Amino acid sequence: MSNHIDRRGFLVSVGAAAGAAATAGLTGGALGAVGQSQAGGAGVGARRAGRVCAISSANGVQTVAKAVERIRAGVDPALAVVEGVGIAEADPNDKTVGLGGRPNELGIVELDASVMHGPTHKAGSVASIQNIMHPAQVALKVLQYTDHVMIVGDGARKFAIAHGFKEEDLLTEETRQEWMRWRRHRSDIDDWLTDSQMDWKPDGTRPLTNAEKRAEIEERSAGTIHCSVVTPAGDLAGCTTTSGLAYKIPGRVGDSPIIGAGLFTDNEVGSAGATGRGEEAIQSCGAHSVVMEMAGGKDPTEACLAVLKKVADRVRRQRRLVDERGRPNFNLVLYAVRKDGAYGSACMIEGREFAVDDGNGARREKCAFLFEAR
Repeated sequence: MSNHIDRRGFLVSVGAAAGAAATAGLTGGALGAVGQSQAGGAGVGARRAGRVCAISSANGVQTVAKAVERIRAGVDPALAVVEGVGIAEADPNDKTVGLGGRPNELGIVELDASVMHGPTHKAGSVASIQNIMHPAQVALKVLQYTDHVMIVGDGARKFAIAHGFKEEDLLTEETRQEWMRWRRHRSDIDDWLTDSQMDWKPDGTRPLTNAEKRAEIEERSAGTIHCSVVTPAGDLAGCTTTSGLAYKIPGRVGDSPIIGAGLFTDNEVGSAGATGRGEEAIQSCGAHSVVMEMAGGKDPTEACLAVLKKVADRVRRQRRLVDERGRPNFNLVLYAVRKDGAYGSACMIEGREFAVDDGNGARREKCAFLFEAR
């Protein structure tokens, strides 16, 4: 069953909550119940009136659980999503964000993040910030304490220090070793030996297996964590945080800190975010486009698929980004939650999952997709 809803009727049903939300500050709590029962289609969940809903990328099961927990405790949605993604930022085993994130080509971890608060329609972001574990928290400070939206580079680092954030080395031993492997593989005309050319492991314990040699030629990480949430009152917020493309050119900024690309929230409609190839999310204004598709009447999954279709159609002009069948050779994943609590996610190429907690527990679900796996 479709969960398509007429835009005018939808806005009338939630207009009262939207008006109340406009007066909410960053310490406000839940404002009351609003919403309609929505039947779930592919990748779209059902939700009864008055329930919180949080959606995230697949690495965000703990994130959505924490966001829902904090909102139920009366915490503002912007604070809840920032606290939620902070779990991944502090996890050295999640190599896509924060501590242990994969570095740029010089071996330096550079982080990007953005936060957007639906009730005030205000955003904050940081880009290319170094030595600060929680860039999402710094982005929140930009939103709360400044008239700016984005602060970058060393200015962002100094801004964080001024607000009490501690500097630390974010490159773990594991990600340092991966960076060194990448350096050895990046050129076949230098004097660095790749692991497949070596006859023993670098630590000398035993010879490399063929599987280990193959594993050394790994795909560059483009991982991120996004989280969007809606409260029982219909207030929205979103956050996206990342260490960006692994081994990127220093100073490269992807979509995550760019409002409208990796994150966009409209308190009258919904919130959306992106992970994957950031350049395409930027060039398609991905998150904003998803929200506008929802504003036009599409359910969250339909909105994500519609934007992915536009990306796929336009990217064919760049031959290096398509395969022999004219399909994109990269993945892009979009996530969305609507003001009434309906949610959905879609990826360019099948096989991805997303995390969600709609009051029935945090879990992973499969993304809808535009193209079947090769």
